[in-house]
Amino acid sequence: MAPHSSSAAGSRPSRAASSEEDPWTSRAFVHLPGAGRPIDLGGFGMVVKATTEETDGAFSLLEASEPAGFGPPLHIHEDCAEAFYILAGKYHVFVEDETFHGPEGSFIFVPAGLRHGFRVGDVASRKLNLYTPGAMVGYFDDLSAAIAADAATPEAVDAIGRRHAMRVVGPIPDGYV
Repeated sequence: MAPHSSSAAGSRPSRAASSEEDPWTSRAFVHLPGAGRPIDLGGFGMVVKATTEETDGAFSLLEASEPAGFGPPLHIHEDCAEAFYILAGKYHVFVEDETFHGPEGSFIFVPAGLRHGFRVGDVASRKLNLYTPGAMVGYFDDLSAAIAADAATPEAVDAIGRRHAMRVVGPIPDGYV
């Protein structure tokens, strides 16, 4: 049977048939434009396109829409590499002591264990974040809950990061939470 697709935002992706007992592993799936589970992060938003569970741990994929000047604190992923594919706008990506200026169409790969961060250029921008092996969806879910509860203090962000094998190693910029 061919893969099916999901079309409603936030809906579970449709899957191709498989002989596996668990119907949500080892199966093809498709998200059409606009589909995926949104995560409200206050000043920016993400849409989950693929979870660790859906890819049998291979990767997770999120689409981020971020305002001009936005960026996270410098951080280190202990358990996964992170890649950025810039869909629209421009990002300034910091990896250790280097800065990469990425316009639309750029791809940046950051191996696990390297200090990195980014700043959006002078216009609102969009990118895909790929984590391999799969990671970080739980971090953004927990950060969203802390923001919604008005509890996203620097200490809380640090604790959330540590729970998800991410060390915050720089100050939290204005507008991140």
